[in-house]
Amino acid sequence: MSDQGVAHAIVTPPRSVTAAVKRLLRPLVKLLLHYSVQYPALANLLKLTYVEVATAMPVDGKDQTDSRVSLLTGIHRMDVKRLRNEIVSGHDEPPLSVSIGAQIVARWTAYPEYLDNKGRPLPLHRLASTGGAMSFESLVRSVTKDIRPRAILDEWLRLGVAQVDELGRVMLLTDAFIPSHGLDEKLFYLGKNVHDHIGACTHNLTRLNEPPLLERSVYYDRLSKDSTLILSAYARQLSSQVMQAFSQKAMELQERDHQNAQAHYRVTYGQYYYQADEQEELGTKP
Repeated sequence: MSDQGVAHAIVTPPRSVTAAVKRLLRPLVKLLLHYSVQYPALANLLKLTYVEVATAMPVDGKDQTDSRVSLLTGIHRMDVKRLRNEIVSGHDEPPLSVSIGAQIVARWTAYPEYLDNKGRPLPLHRLASTGGAMSFESLVRSVTKDIRPRAILDEWLRLGVAQVDELGRVMLLTDAFIPSHGLDEKLFYLGKNVHDHIGACTHNLTRLNEPPLLERSVYYDRLSKDSTLILSAYARQLSSQVMQAFSQKAMELQERDHQNAQAHYRVTYGQYYYQADEQEELGTKP
């Protein structure tokens, strides 16, 4: 049979799979509608992503052909051929403010010299001429010499990551690089964090002979709004402690692995908190 004549069998997926996917798509569709992304645009993006993922899946150590990708995805071979030419190799690059900012915040929250006796990031004098090694300028220079510390500070002030106090010191407002403002930065983290969370779930559901990755949460309902506010604050407190400890350990190992030729792995450790009015979700709120 020629490539043009590849037939696609109609496969009925497990109901539990479609139910789970429908549920995780709901908040995504809500986001898309908010930004006026209509179904045809999503359908085109989904088709391209199907081809991209299928192309990267190995088949007995051989490269995927258009015919194999077509058979695997159910997408016509001519579309597969066209879409494979549109695939951009490599990962999406984060905005520069994210890639540099995350490294600076990681050092500020992980290195003991930048922390007070309770493990909180110390305010730093803006200039090395005032604060020496314990200055924002020196901290930035320890990460990058290509961007002026003043430019980074201005961007952080715009994003709500830091502020300058009455003594002219730079104060970190978050324990991770989480911009309060800045749509591009927030959307980058949406893609990165949700991608890795779903990636952990996919690993656990498809690689049954391997140890499962950490993927846990706790659920409670029948709570008042006041109780959710208490739990939200408590979650942030616990998260700060755990994330800081993890960051310190990860940075220690990263420095140890600096010269290791096998150091080509990445890790993500995340936490999240969510609350919702169940009556609003179900459409039964009076």
